[in-house]
Amino acid sequence: MKKKIAILGSTGSIGKQTLEIIKKNKKNFRIILLSTNKNINEITKQIKAFRPKYLIITNYEKFEYFKKKNKKLKIYNNYKCFKKIFPKKIDYVMSSISGFTGLQPTLEVIKHTKLIAIANKESIICGWNLINIELRKNKTKFVPIDSEHFSIWSLADNNYENIDEIFITASGGPFLNKERKNLVNVKPFQAIKHPRWKMGKKISIDSATMVNKIFEIIEASKIFNISTKKIKILSHPNSYVHAILKFKNGLSKILIHDTSMKIPIFNSLYLEKTLKTYPTKLNIKKLNSLDLNTVSIKQFPVLDLIKYFYSKKNTLLETVLVSANDELVDLFLKKKIKFLDISKYLKATLNLKEFKKLRSKKPNNLVQITKLNKYVRLKTRSLCVRSNDNA
Repeated sequence: MKKKIAILGSTGSIGKQTLEIIKKNKKNFRIILLSTNKNINEITKQIKAFRPKYLIITNYEKFEYFKKKNKKLKIYNNYKCFKKIFPKKIDYVMSSISGFTGLQPTLEVIKHTKLIAIANKESIICGWNLINIELRKNKTKFVPIDSEHFSIWSLADNNYENIDEIFITASGGPFLNKERKNLVNVKPFQAIKHPRWKMGKKISIDSATMVNKIFEIIEASKIFNISTKKIKILSHPNSYVHAILKFKNGLSKILIHDTSMKIPIFNSLYLEKTLKTYPTKLNIKKLNSLDLNTVSIKQFPVLDLIKYFYSKKNTLLETVLVSANDELVDLFLKKKIKFLDISKYLKATLNLKEFKKLRSKKPNNLVQITKLNKYVRLKTRSLCVRSNDNA
């Protein structure tokens, strides 16, 4: 019997890679739903290749335009339609909508699937307690898709209580071996120029500042119920090692794979014992030159912010962190602030009195998180403006 699949954010990077894997073995899968915000050209190609039963196009203008052109297709404009289109639980959902907009559909779809694979950082960082409630209530399996978290999940095999330490790796981005004093006049085009692969502008900046590793430590802490104090970062330019787990019994496990998100995606699709073989070879050359090193907080001061997130419990401070960083990266890309200002203002925002009190308050619902996101971005922007006016 074919697995019934839905992909939220099918026109993004993770969505497209998921479909590329499915395309090579279409006899085992049936695409029920694809969704996009406004990438009509890409979803048109996907419709021809996979013939989904339903579509969601959230941009209203694109939805209206596409609906007139494709009257025979069942198309919706938002994610409130899940109850209509999923009368029974389907087998698998890939949740890969980027940003805060991915949280609401992730929470909504959990009750309609047997397994959900999540590739949305914001959902896990800001709303994990809400997601976890839905997972347990609906007995839905969860697989993290970020390579570091998929690696931890694979290595631990539900043996989280016996983990002594976790090491996740960081490529270090374009400035790994640069002194901080030489980064004063870094331009956006330099910060997004990763030495090994091409990524989107936002994630490239997060890699350059190393804030992406703060996010990943918090994610790991929430998903696996482990204190952030037990999670360490190692620089690893080759990005062949994704996680190392040190257990209380003296054993350590290491997980390696090529730098491709297709590997975690592939494994989430083929969780059964009879796995289809993924075409890859062991890279002995990379194994002999792993080049793993501790990361200096002096060089990447943003890493010092992890001390604000020692609690394993979800709090609203995670939303402050993600929202402030989103705004700061946007300001940097628009050349409104300097590269080094990102870590400076991120810390300043977290230290605002009105946000300090959120360190003990947990998110109660999606509306609360969404409102806080907008407010934090506004406060962060005004903080930068005031500082520049006083300079």
